[in-house]
Amino acid sequence: MIDDIEALVRCESPSEDHEAVARSAEVVAAIGRRLLGIEPERIVTDGCTHLRWRFGEPRVLLLGHHDTVWPLGSLRTHPFEVRDGVLRGPGCFDMKAGVVMALHAAAALPDRDGLSILITGDEEIGSPLSRPLIEDEAKTCDAVLVLEASADGGALKTRRKGVSRYWVEVEGRAAHAGLEPEKGVNAGIEVAHQILAVAALADAEKGTTVVPTALSAGTTTNTVPAAASVAVDARVWDTDEQDRVDRAIRSLAPVVDGSWIRIGGGINRAPLDAKASAGLFVLANELAGELGLGPLAESAVGGASDGNFTAGLGIPTLDGLGAVGGGAHADDEHVLVAELPRRTRLLVALAETLLARGSSSAPTNARGESGAAQR
Repeated sequence: MIDDIEALVRCESPSEDHEAVARSAEVVAAIGRRLLGIEPERIVTDGCTHLRWRFGEPRVLLLGHHDTVWPLGSLRTHPFEVRDGVLRGPGCFDMKAGVVMALHAAAALPDRDGLSILITGDEEIGSPLSRPLIEDEAKTCDAVLVLEASADGGALKTRRKGVSRYWVEVEGRAAHAGLEPEKGVNAGIEVAHQILAVAALADAEKGTTVVPTALSAGTTTNTVPAAASVAVDARVWDTDEQDRVDRAIRSLAPVVDGSWIRIGGGINRAPLDAKASAGLFVLANELAGELGLGPLAESAVGGASDGNFTAGLGIPTLDGLGAVGGGAHADDEHVLVAELPRRTRLLVALAETLLARGSSSAPTNARGESGAAQR
């Protein structure tokens, strides 16, 4: 597993570089071909490469992505290494280790009938090209197991915030900043008003964050800015809040006379509600106990994943089944090596139990009994 993770980490794959993502897909394909004995289906959407293995009609989906947030050249400053039981390298935790775990778990299954493995190439930028593929693959499934990295301490992710992404573009009018600034319409001042308005939509009591992020304005130091823009990242726990923020952002109006604003973007992922994960978490916890791996912890997190899409379809979805470690998107990104075989054993047991239930869509418990875990 470590060798396979190294191969993937050393093949850098920033989401928006489709050639790099295609190279990474070939590395994933080679690992899967060696372990599973068959070629994946290569699905290219607008230049972005995704991989799918199907064994019969899909009933259990292992879902992951092989793109990362790290730009080409990151290996020079963050080289792959394994030292003192800790594996490091760009994208190792989020989520190349999870991709390898999915393939090794599938290889260990005594019967793969009903299993689907989907590894996408654009998750880190919101899955704009793979969302239809993910939803189509999940719609016949009884369960989706998401190989995103675990939460702190190895906790599974049973609740996720929904995500909305916007950009606010401002149009003003340029003028010489020293000679006749009064003839300009300052887009920088206007975007400042909009930033304050957007930030005011946050609600700490409800856990709603609305954060202005990437910002640009102006061209030279002696020119009134004719254009400005700001990106906005909004995260919420429930759909009512997501709708409230969406309406408010779309209702923004200019403050500076003569300026214009345009709003782009919108709701990207609905919240992953705890109900979508409850039955599968009970099952996973029971299996972990039987394997000597439990008890498991669960966590609610602010980040979203492709599991938000599948949970939104009403498909039972359990997230955070991938690597245990930390530092996603950060300089200290790492994976705890000792947890790789433990978590993969859990994934094998979970997938095997779900597949053995045939067409049942009711995750109950490790012995197949109905009860508290029933959907």
